[in-house]
Amino acid sequence: MRRRDRHGRGVRGPLMPADAPFALTRAERFDGLVREEVGRLARRWGRELAGVEFLVEEVPRTDPPPGEPAPLSQTRPPAEGRPQRIVVYRRPIEIRAGAVGGTWRGLDEREMARLVRDVLVEAVADLLGLSPESVDPSYDSPDD
Repeated sequence: MRRRDRHGRGVRGPLMPADAPFALTRAERFDGLVREEVGRLARRWGRELAGVEFLVEEVPRTDPPPGEPAPLSQTRPPAEGRPQRIVVYRRPIEIRAGAVGGTWRGLDEREMARLVRDVLVEAVADLLGLSPESVDPSYDSPDD
């Protein structure tokens, strides 16, 4: 196998360390946003959410009905020894937030975090039978 050694400078290495924020993929950054928000909600609603599993999937398993937007999240009931789940769909959220061409162009991390927060708060509120504002007073507000 030949390796590229242009002008005798040695084999090229990674452009940045693996632990640098820019080295993370979009999916890894999105997972981090969800993980942070779930941790924040668990600090307040830990007892109520103790048996709930949070997952991130790329897209819903089935297509939405014609003319309907794709769901941003879904609550799945417990089944066959599996806990109740709240599933967050990454691609529909990125599209709804205005991500263009699969990148977060024009979006900053805070805007994406706000949308993830609102989606998770709505899902938890639905699960607990409460209003989103009572689950998180900062729901749907532009400020963090």
